[in-house]
Amino acid sequence: MNSMNQAENSDVGFNRRDFLKGGSLAAFMAMMGGVPLIAQPAASTDTSMKFDLPKVKVGLIGLGPWGREILDQLGRLQQADIAAICDNYPAMLRRSASKAPGAAQVEDYKAILDNNEIKAVIVATASYQHKDIALAALKAGKHVYCEAPLATSVEDTKAIAVAAKNSIGQVFQAGLQMRSSPQRHFLLPFIRSGALGKPVMARGQWHKKQSWRAASPNAEREKAVNWRLNQATSPGLIGEIGIHSLDQTGWYFNAEPVAVSGFGSTMLWKDGRDVPDTVQVVVEYPGGLRLSYDATLASSFDGEYELLSGSEATVMMRFENLGKEVAWMFKEVDSALLGWEVYARKDNFYKETGIVLAAGSSKQTALVDKPTGDAPAALPPLYYALEAFLANCSEVGTAVEDFKTMFDANDKAALSTSLQSLKLKSFAGYQDGYAATVLALKANEAVNGNKRIELKKEWFELA
Repeated sequence: MNSMNQAENSDVGFNRRDFLKGGSLAAFMAMMGGVPLIAQPAASTDTSMKFDLPKVKVGLIGLGPWGREILDQLGRLQQADIAAICDNYPAMLRRSASKAPGAAQVEDYKAILDNNEIKAVIVATASYQHKDIALAALKAGKHVYCEAPLATSVEDTKAIAVAAKNSIGQVFQAGLQMRSSPQRHFLLPFIRSGALGKPVMARGQWHKKQSWRAASPNAEREKAVNWRLNQATSPGLIGEIGIHSLDQTGWYFNAEPVAVSGFGSTMLWKDGRDVPDTVQVVVEYPGGLRLSYDATLASSFDGEYELLSGSEATVMMRFENLGKEVAWMFKEVDSALLGWEVYARKDNFYKETGIVLAAGSSKQTALVDKPTGDAPAALPPLYYALEAFLANCSEVGTAVEDFKTMFDANDKAALSTSLQSLKLKSFAGYQDGYAATVLALKANEAVNGNKRIELKKEWFELA
């Protein structure tokens, strides 16, 4: 098997991490008369807080830059008992050892799966390596967190999703971390309520000037760590980066895609790669709604953000820094009052008055609280995604053990019914991960072929 390491230097490792980072946009938004839409930070962000649920012994497989970021966030979660870390490249194990000093260091992921004390596994290897590891982990009875995209082919993606669906009593979470973000959930009912008016269009972008190429000591190793630059192993920019925007748009507008068009070119990094460094994608939804998305490794201008536009208002979502999520609303001059403006906190923006929409706001707090137009979400989306995974593992694990003491453990139908009553933290399940990955892979196919693909409904369904 090729290295589990996703990359060996920070330049390549910024694929998912940089999706969550960017420069300050607050001043520009203020001048534009933007209205900040901000979820207030949790009452306590102290990572030493006590948990009612027991700790979960977890093993992390894959210690590239994103794997190490996962390790950092696990270290902030008291519920995480990091029992083992794994990478088949010894240098990555040594580099990560200080982040989990009490964890066993193994080069073969099967050693983690054979350890009955480890209940949960996080798969953070190269995307094309996910299938074998995820399937083996589910078969071993582990709870599984699998990074997005789930795989690099529709067939492999479906195999993972079907196995997860059939693994009753095991948590499977896809690495679409914004699905667990308090800020994104705060915006969801606002957008679906019709506050934007009639949905008109959506747009997203990710611009970074970086090669995605990593240097390594030998040719074989260099080929392994540069898997993103080879179409045989890579889902491209749209699969590694754009999948999050594609997933968010369908989620917010509650719409299923019907077609996707793509275009790709290698504009700058002409170094033998066959994965385009610049891509444009248009996803079509029913009723003429479209998402236009572009990503490039050739220019950093304008960074990254997402826009959802309606006839009454537009919302821009952006990550200003790691862990700092900001959203702004721009109302049309002829849009009607929504009602909450009367009591909402107000900030002065250049020649405009911005209305703060913050979780937990009320008439009383609006009158006495200081404006917090630049207040960020307290922690990064990855933190909340991993927190949800561990909490759900504890909830489901405890419920399964309780079920076994009273009923036939082999009665999967009854167990499934019993688990449906649990109140779990928000997360992206196997169906979410499957649909998002299929769309991203079809978008990448369109990019590589510079063509339009009509999407069949059955492609997104699991038997």
